[in-house]
Parts: sequence; C-alpha cells; structure tokens
Amino acid sequence: MLPLQQQHRHHSNHVTHTQTSQDVRNTIGDVPIEWYNEYDHCGYDLDGKKITKDVDAAGDELDDFIQKMDNVDYWRTVRDKSTGKKVVLSDDDVRLIRKFLRGKYASKETDPYPAFDEPFVRETMIHPVTNHIDEKRSFEPSRWERLKVGQLVHSIKMGWLKISEEKEKEPKFYELWTPNPESEKKNKIRQYVPAPKMPLPGHAESYNPPPEYLFTPEEEKKWRESEESERRINFIPRKFRSLREVTGYARFVNERFERCLDLYLCPRQIKMKAKVKAEDLLPKLPSPRDLQPFPTIQSLIYKGHTDAVRSISTDPTGLWLASGSEDCTLKIWEISTGRCVKEVRFESKVGHVAWNPRSSLSIVAVSVNTKVYIINTMLGSQVQSTDSYLRSYQAEKTVDPGSSVTEDSGSDNDDVELLCINHPNTVNQISWQSKGDYFAVVLKEGQSMSVLLHRLSTKVTMNPFSKPKGLVQCVSFHPTKPMLFVATQQFIRVYDLVKQMLTKKLMSNCKWISSMAIHPWGDNMIVGSYDSRLAWFDMELSEKPYQTLKHHKSAIRQVTYHKSLPLFASCSDDGSTIVCHGRVFNDFTINPLIVPVKILRGHVMTRNLGVLDCTFHPTEPWLFSAGADHTIRLYS
Repeated sequence: MLPLQQQHRHHSNHVTHTQTSQDVRNTIGDVPIEWYNEYDHCGYDLDGKKITKDVDAAGDELDDFIQKMDNVDYWRTVRDKSTGKKVVLSDDDVRLIRKFLRGKYASKETDPYPAFDEPFVRETMIHPVTNHIDEKRSFEPSRWERLKVGQLVHSIKMGWLKISEEKEKEPKFYELWTPNPESEKKNKIRQYVPAPKMPLPGHAESYNPPPEYLFTPEEEKKWRESEESERRINFIPRKFRSLREVTGYARFVNERFERCLDLYLCPRQIKMKAKVKAEDLLPKLPSPRDLQPFPTIQSLIYKGHTDAVRSISTDPTGLWLASGSEDCTLKIWEISTGRCVKEVRFESKVGHVAWNPRSSLSIVAVSVNTKVYIINTMLGSQVQSTDSYLRSYQAEKTVDPGSSVTEDSGSDNDDVELLCINHPNTVNQISWQSKGDYFAVVLKEGQSMSVLLHRLSTKVTMNPFSKPKGLVQCVSFHPTKPMLFVATQQFIRVYDLVKQMLTKKLMSNCKWISSMAIHPWGDNMIVGSYDSRLAWFDMELSEKPYQTLKHHKSAIRQVTYHKSLPLFASCSDDGSTIVCHGRVFNDFTINPLIVPVKILRGHVMTRNLGVLDCTFHPTEPWLFSAGADHTIRLYS
C-alpha cells in the first residue's frame, strides 16, 4: 500500500485533470481568496466580469445553525474557496474521502507493487555503454602528481610528516550477558589455586623414633578404642633397628585416596597478600631542612644551682630568665651571657616560677610551699612602674578567707620588693593571663579550693570551682578569649569565665595528665602525660586527640609552644627534649602539620629524673631546658 501522501498526490493529479476539461469560471490567478472578503464579488470570469458572491455563503452563524437543523445534506456540503459557493458532495466523492481517511487507494486498479525496470543488469554486455577510446595520459601519472608524491616521500624521510598508525577499532556491539571466551581462559589461568602442600613428616614417623614418641601399652589400647576423628595421629609409631627391616606401609593406598578426596572436594581460596612497601606506610613528611629555623645545638649552660631546677620562665622582652630550684633559691639570669644577676633565697623549696607577660611590669610570681610571692626583680626600665604598682597593696585588705595578701619579706635579700599571698595548701602551679592582670594557682589536694584566681589590679581572689570534678593537675588561660582550661587526671574542661559555664570537655586518652599548653591562636592545644604520651587537640575538629605522639620513653614533665614560630617542644624523664614543627593553617579544611625535627640531649639523669621543665624564647627560635642535674641549658 502506498503512503497517504502519495495517495493524495495521485488523487490531486486526477482532480486537476478533470478540472482542466471543465470551464473554470474564476480567473483571478494564484491569489488568496481572502483578499476579497471586503468586496461583494469573489473574482472575475473569462470575459472579465465580476463574479458576485453567493448570498447563502455570506450568512451568519444563526443562518448556518438553521441550515444545520433543516438541511439534510448539510453534513456533505462544503464551500468552494475559489468561487465562494457551497457544493454538495456526491456519494462517489464521500466514498473516495473515506478511503483516503482509512489509508486505502482511490481505485482498485492501482498496483501497489509496480514492476521496477533496472537501468543496469548484472549480465555482461557485448558492447560498452560508451565506445570512447581511453587516452594515453589516463595510464600515466601526471607531472604534478609525481612532484607531489616526491614531496611527501621527502617529508617522511626527514621526519617532517609522520604516518598515523591506524588504531584497532573496538567492536561497536558486544554480548552483554555472555563474557568473552578468551577472557574466560585468562581468568582460569589467573585464578588457578595451587593445592596445599602436605605437612612434612615428624619424628614419630621415623623408622627409628625417639623413645618418648613410642606408645605405651595403655596408650596403644586407648588409640585403638578411640574414633578415627579423635586420634591425634593416624598411625602407631614403630621402631626398627635398620632401614632394611622396614616393611611395606599398609595404609599407603588409603592415604593416597584421602589425599585425592581432599584435592577434589575441599574448596580452595586465594589469600590476597597486599604488596605494600615499608616506605609507603610512612606518611610523606617534608624534610627538616625545609622547616628551619628550630633549635639544633647546645649553646649555653647556666650553672649555679645546687639542686634540681624545677621551673624556668623568660620575661616578655627576652633578656632575662628566672629559675626556681629545690635549693630554696630563685635565680635570675642574663640570657645572652649566662650570668646570674640576682638571687632570692626562701625558707623552703621553690615549686614554680612564672614571669608576668605584661612588658610594662617586671614581676615574677614564685610558689614556695603554701605561699605565692610577687617579686619586683628591679631589672630593666620598668623598675619604677613596678614599684608603684606593688606599693598600692595594703596589708589590712584581706581578699578571701582562704588566701590573704601580706607584706612578708620571706627571704634573706633586702634588694628586692615582694608581696606574699598565703594559701591553705601547697601551690603546684602558677599560670598568668595574657594581659598580666589575672593569674591562677593550683593547690595540691585543695578539694573545694583546688583552683584560685587572683587579680592584681583589684586585689581580689576568686574561687570559681567549689566542687571540682577530679584532682586538678594544671590550668591555663586562653590567649585571647576569657576562657580557662582545667586539666584533671584524664580530662580537660574548658570554662567560659564570662558566662560561668562549661563549654567543652576534651578526652585525653591518657592515664595521668602532667602538663598542657595552648596554641597562640587558641584553636589547638597539646597535653603531656606521665605515661609518655603527647596528645595534640584540634578543638574545632573533635573532642578527642587529633594525633597522639609516643616519642618519649619516660614520663613527660612539660610541654610548651613558641609564641610566634610554628614550634612546640616536650621534655621527659628520659633526659631528652623533642622539638616538633607544628603548623596550623587558616584553612579549616587542612589538618595541622606535625613533624618531629630534633631530639635535644645534654642533661644527665639524676635520681631517675631527667628534664623537668622547658620553655621557648619569646622571639628567637631558642629553647631553654631545666634538669635534675642542677643545670639550665640553652639550645639555639
């Protein structure tokens, strides 16, 4: 059957042929009939006279509705666009239109499959289509083609023109469910699992086994009465004097058969072994040469103490170093020369020393048993301002029932001015706030008074924790925010001093915390413990340590950060001080970079104690360490 378009084309040719035989009244040409909508005629006849429009064709919708109701032939009435008149379709026209709508041919005589005349046939013809004789130049290459080929050959020889190798075209279509038979063969070869080797024979299978491997009559009887699956070995050891006396093995065929069953029935599995080099397991860290500067060599040794140096601290200007020792003295050293410029002697051992971070004051806080001394060092250009600041205290002004400020000399030296703050228990640590107005003290077994806050400007002592959760080991202030870090044996709690509430609780994963230090930016901190672990905390990341370092072999006594350089250090009882590069990035998506760069040794072990304290220089990449060997060492 022909398509519908071809049928319409066939019918239109037929209609056009019939119309040409009739008289076409309208001769307006190929002009749209809509152009005559505003006129009373719709075209011109052969004589050039106007053809008036049919009155019935110009009716309105009401007349059209009346015709639809009254006229029986309304459904077969159509309007001729060329003349504007209404034409009633005959039965033949209606039948022809219905055939077109059904997709049939207009006439039954139409052949849907007409014969096709091929212009050319496969049979060899006697005479060619054209009898033209080929010219001679059609058999020889032209001169320009020969020159072009020569140029191409020369370009290939010189390497200017490279011939592109044809790539093997991959099959466009392939079987989706059935795998390639070649790949199946390769997989079988690759997935071949070798049979497990038989265990080597032991001493009991020897022809001359030692006496301890031979069965006693009771053991032989028990072996024969037990099940085969319960027997430790599947044979009875026998002893022969020589190899010639060994008889044939009766269970040889049975063992071979059992071996074949094991190979045939028991499944095998390939154990994938990860081929990993030892170098690939280690993280790729930058070279220590790229992370300089950091302390590398021992430059100075400060000698003068006669007992273990428990604590050291540098002043904000970087000129002086204060040290407290068990020989009941406080010594102040000149850093550049190693000369002791001042010595203050107390009635008991010095526990902790902390220099005020305020550069306009030259104040050192020293803990001696249950007292904290605020000392004016009388050094530098801040002598007068420090003197007037300390004289503002009055003895009769009591600040707290548990502590009081008194004018107590407490020492045998008259060249220094000091104030004494009494506490109910022994003071273990002193920590200054970054602005130098507040300082916190930790009392040994203080229970309800474990942590006390003192303020120099208002002479007020505060007890922020009436019921501390655990035994407090050390405290530290946030570098920029009003926050206090309190470390107990296993946890670090962060308190907001303004809101007076707990904001965060960090788990150290250590058995006993010994010290801690806050990064100068305040988002990271390090914690040292007596079980020789150093934990780095990223407080924005998690409440658990970001990384735990186990570089020391003994208890860690002190950890510290450098104020301006990406360095931190830890000292231990093993006599070593380890310096690490710890860089913190502004981008929160990048984790801190922690790289150990140097192990500093020099202190001598004394009474199973090594390095007791360490601190960095405020500006230079220098490190001070205090040891139990009565010395202080400077590494630069």
